[in-house]
Amino acid sequence: MSPATSPSAAAAVPAAPTGRCTFLGAGPGDPGLLTLRAVDELSSADILIADPLTAAAVRTHCPSGVQVHNPAEESDLDVARLVAEAVRAGKHVVRTVDGDPGLDGCAAEEMLLCAQSEIPFEVIPGVAQSVGVPAYAGVPLRGRQGADVRFVDGATLLAGAPVDLGAPETTLVVRTTLGQLPATASALVANGRKPESALCATLSGTTTRQRTFTSTLATIAAELKAARVLPSPVSAPVDPATSVIAVVGEQVAHRSSHSWFETKPLFGWNVLVPRTKEQAHGLSEQLRSYGAVPQEVPTIAVEPPRTPQQMERAIKGLVTGRYEWIAFTSVNAVRAVREKFEEYGLDARAFAGIKVAAVGETTAQALVDFGVKPDLVPSGEQSAAGLLEDWPPYDPVFDPIDRVLLPRADIATETLVAGLVELGWEVDDVTAYRTVRASPPPAETREAIKGGGFDAVLFTSSSTVRNLVGIAGKPHNVTIIACIGPATAKTAEEHGLRVDVMAPAPSATALAQALADFGAGRRDTALAAGEPVYRPSERRPGSRRKAAR
Repeated sequence: MSPATSPSAAAAVPAAPTGRCTFLGAGPGDPGLLTLRAVDELSSADILIADPLTAAAVRTHCPSGVQVHNPAEESDLDVARLVAEAVRAGKHVVRTVDGDPGLDGCAAEEMLLCAQSEIPFEVIPGVAQSVGVPAYAGVPLRGRQGADVRFVDGATLLAGAPVDLGAPETTLVVRTTLGQLPATASALVANGRKPESALCATLSGTTTRQRTFTSTLATIAAELKAARVLPSPVSAPVDPATSVIAVVGEQVAHRSSHSWFETKPLFGWNVLVPRTKEQAHGLSEQLRSYGAVPQEVPTIAVEPPRTPQQMERAIKGLVTGRYEWIAFTSVNAVRAVREKFEEYGLDARAFAGIKVAAVGETTAQALVDFGVKPDLVPSGEQSAAGLLEDWPPYDPVFDPIDRVLLPRADIATETLVAGLVELGWEVDDVTAYRTVRASPPPAETREAIKGGGFDAVLFTSSSTVRNLVGIAGKPHNVTIIACIGPATAKTAEEHGLRVDVMAPAPSATALAQALADFGAGRRDTALAAGEPVYRPSERRPGSRRKAAR
């Protein structure tokens, strides 16, 4: 048998790479509506072809090196050619579609081209816009009686083709655009719907830009003009191409009681969080749960100590039993020690036999994430003073070692050190990291801060006040100022800021909740007075409410 045909030679020939194409429903806009299967598929994408509305949301779940294409900028044939060439080269192509691919005509055409070219593909459904948007608008499509629901394409309706709208009690879900909405309403009337039929139209559904108008088929055009979202001599209209999902029928009446999304206490508020993304993650997630749009702006940068010897001796002391306690006053301190541990091949087991203290819930959680459960967290004020109130005095009978390790920033105050010494402890106050003022944010962010583009700013320390003003300027007087405690509030006032919100407890969680309570109170006051509910940044100068302390 010749070598070319031997079993061993055949086995040595590498298999041709196997590629595939995934058509994936990205939902109506809210990134949280991506399915688990969708996120899993995106994690292995080599090429991403994404509809514009949800492109940013799906991109975050893809590998860093993924190639991104916008189908709106390429012809159908170019997209088909790109898919075919990539799949045949063994690539995984993910074609994401706003909403659900089964309801998208372009996606159906692209699937047909794949089938004709023998390109393997699969389909992962998503939350359809026609279903997800009414749910976020507070309009259930079907009531107890189970009336029929029909989905209508506005373009087909406007083309003049006959459309069966069903019985008068049928709920209609119409997909159209803002600019075509009045004509679409007129076309529905021309096809048999009564002019007084209830209608609600939702723009930018499921996102924090969502806006819903409740009217009738006969009055929706006037309603949109009065709200200044359609062209008029005195307004700058919203883009007429903005997608709209309209619901027509008796179910619209449920919106007054079922609206849950647009009634969130901070719905649509742009909230400035002067912290790094790592530090602000939990706080930003909490703000999003209240309907806000948080934007993190780092005000400090963390750098290693100028000389590493002090930290190296401290880590050695932890391992050799030099310390009875180690106290962490910040997440950065936890990170600095953890990085040194990993540098030396150590892990959380090196803390065995050492008592661990932490100031603040975020610091405690950082320790837990490292595998260390704190032995002491202040029961009251989450600060150095609060920690000292709960710290036990040194007792030579029960404490075999009298020394405490305190890894901190280079600019930390002496309050904790002095208090521990007074309690009888010896303290190794070690510089674990340096804090320097961060670089200024982009020009557009600075302009938004000074020009009133933010609805609120959360200050979690005096240094965040000083540093934000230093790198970006003073927040505009329409911006709600929320502070974590009296010391931070005093610093804000010293910089000419009026404090509107004070956290009832010195924690980021309590601060966000206090802002949400403020927003809810503001909304309730406006509704009780029969006034529109404006975000603070939408208020005209001179209409600023007095500070609420």
